[in-house]
Amino acid sequence: MSKVVVGLSGGVDSSVAAYLLKQQGYDVYGLFMINWKNSDVTITGSCSWEEDVIVARLVARKLDIPLKIVDSSQRYHKRVVEYMFSEYGKGRTPNPDVLCNREIKFDVFEHYATGLGADYIATGHYAQIEEIDVNGRKIKRLLAAKDKNKDQSYFLCQLNQQQLEKVIFPIGQLTKPQVREIASAAGLASAHRKDSQGICFVGKVDLPGFLQQKLAPKKGKIIELPATARYFRECHNLEAKSIEQICDSYDLQQVRGWLVGEHNGAYYYTVGQRRGLGIGGKQKPLFVLGIDTETNVVYVGQGHDHPGLLRRGLFVRGDDIHWVRPDLALSPGQSMRAQVRIRYRQPLQQATLYQREEGMYIVFDQWQRAITPGQFAVWYVDDELLGSGIINA
Repeated sequence: MSKVVVGLSGGVDSSVAAYLLKQQGYDVYGLFMINWKNSDVTITGSCSWEEDVIVARLVARKLDIPLKIVDSSQRYHKRVVEYMFSEYGKGRTPNPDVLCNREIKFDVFEHYATGLGADYIATGHYAQIEEIDVNGRKIKRLLAAKDKNKDQSYFLCQLNQQQLEKVIFPIGQLTKPQVREIASAAGLASAHRKDSQGICFVGKVDLPGFLQQKLAPKKGKIIELPATARYFRECHNLEAKSIEQICDSYDLQQVRGWLVGEHNGAYYYTVGQRRGLGIGGKQKPLFVLGIDTETNVVYVGQGHDHPGLLRRGLFVRGDDIHWVRPDLALSPGQSMRAQVRIRYRQPLQQATLYQREEGMYIVFDQWQRAITPGQFAVWYVDDELLGSGIINA
């Protein structure tokens, strides 16, 4: 009998994953990881793990499976939180959920599971895995979930073939309502719990307050840039421009604007942000067009459709490119058509990937709003996730 260690989080998805695996005849073992203990920065003022572990214990007892609780908070802080501080300090916006999966759920978790003698590990992610044969070699395909509204393949975009060989996603072929029905019918304590929100394992936070643990407040200027600036018109004229020029980020310092307010730290903001600026009296709402942490300036513009928010392409440095399917990786000079998303829940966008020596350029068929350095661009062909990369510009 194969042994599967399930990451029990106290949520309904991981609970049903454990239930289904036991129904299928696996030797199921639960593992609960404490990754965050500081309640000072959470909006609720409490640590979610304290309630989560109670529910996880109740689920394990109901399913008659052992549950091991481990404290991995130091590793989480070092691998995820410190990286977040570093990226925000550079004016980039990291994705903690992708980092959490890469560094914790499928690395630290796998380490603990291996110590428990696991043949496989399992989580409650909405995603699917399929095995195919490519020239006599077994390849794992990472596929979107059946429930497209809950699909979490985007967050798994940094997994590799070795990790996919040992992981099971038991609920990938189910919809969320079906998962809740199963949990309710099985009498699981997590059946009606709300889905977690906010930063992975931390919860909902006031971002400036969270970042102030390492990034001290620092007064700076908020500069408004006009939508009619000639610079934007020139950048949006893509005729006779190279792929590299199309994917260049805007140099907002070239646009003459005017002072409209002050902020407490440029690194507390992100491209496309509307709330938190504290500036009213404008014809249209203000949105963050860009931030400069070196000069501590936040650039803003009026309207959701401000041209400073729109771009046709992005660049991923070579070291930041990751192929879930390395057999399909592009070589310098090659290109391919794919569907790409630059944030979770964004509808897939048609694009062309261009591989160069220095990295990958992604050019979209349609203008994209708020392409944000530090986030992940993830590319698919049909329902299969092929690879991902950190947006550099």
